[in-house]
Amino acid sequence: MSTDPDLRRTRLVADAYRIADDVLFPAASDVDRTSSVPASHWTTIAEAGLFGIAAPVDAGGPGLDFAQVIEISEVMASGCLATAFTWLQHHGVVIALATTANQRLRDELFAATVAGRLRAGVAYAGVVPTPPRMRATRVDGGWRFDGHAPFVSGWGIVDLLQISARDVDTDDVLAAILPIQQPPDAITVKPLHLGVADATRTVSLAVTGLVVPDDRIVSRVTLDDFFANQNTGIRINGTLPLGVVRRCAALLDVGGHPHAARAVRDRTGRVRAALDAGMTDAATLIAARADGAQLAVDAAATLIAAEGGAALLRGAHPERLAREAAFTLVAASRPQLKELLVDRFSAPPAARTP
Repeated sequence: MSTDPDLRRTRLVADAYRIADDVLFPAASDVDRTSSVPASHWTTIAEAGLFGIAAPVDAGGPGLDFAQVIEISEVMASGCLATAFTWLQHHGVVIALATTANQRLRDELFAATVAGRLRAGVAYAGVVPTPPRMRATRVDGGWRFDGHAPFVSGWGIVDLLQISARDVDTDDVLAAILPIQQPPDAITVKPLHLGVADATRTVSLAVTGLVVPDDRIVSRVTLDDFFANQNTGIRINGTLPLGVVRRCAALLDVGGHPHAARAVRDRTGRVRAALDAGMTDAATLIAARADGAQLAVDAAATLIAAEGGAALLRGAHPERLAREAAFTLVAASRPQLKELLVDRFSAPPAARTP
């Protein structure tokens, strides 16, 4: 890859479009049917440098601005939602390693995660509810983790897992990065078979007496700071429904429905602007995230109506996209988002169009 920073950033964005349209989308139906992401997908993504898009320039990364990260994420989601969702988890670990005070852990893992030689997943939802599902207790030389992580994606795909827990004494949020090619006996894994994006290899984890040494802790923040930083993650997760919408609009164009495609894209622009505007206000951001999920459902329904009976055949793009739109209603959700969507979908149609 070129050493010119501007050219490098331009190439990353261009490669995301190329990979989404020429590699991921043509294989998306097979990924859905087999519940398996081909190893070649991960190789292609790594060779393009797309595992390192979140790495800051002062850490050797490309130094993409946030808008470029959002664009790449949205485009990748338009190619294959299962691949993109699994890949998306990786970037939180890259950011954690880039900013950690644990220099030894960074030296060990950062370069390999940026290059995609090591793939990473996350399990932080256990600290979101109160009381938390995952707790950490101080022990000699480290921490004992106990609890439950109900949905963890990438099992058997990722090499590393960033697992978060709340300190039983202070409620601070600790995050540890662990190798999981051979999970420790303290972690019990229950596979979950999803009706959509099953290729994410999502599992439920029960953690009992997992002792994590201090040298595996990547971060410790107050609970307030943890929630203050959640807007970035919510905005990134907002790329998932808009990725589905991008693909629906493209297929509407191909199918001879340009006016419908244009209307869907116009709504996408409004939702995207609202997501960006909500970065400094959690309530606005959640409302925009709901708009995006609602739009994905509407766009998939538009595509099915446009294509007719053939759209209902198992494995057809519209049928899969409709299930993927449903996935975006609940993936990486929050209680406020769930309540808002329930209210939206139960309201009269005129009151619910974003």
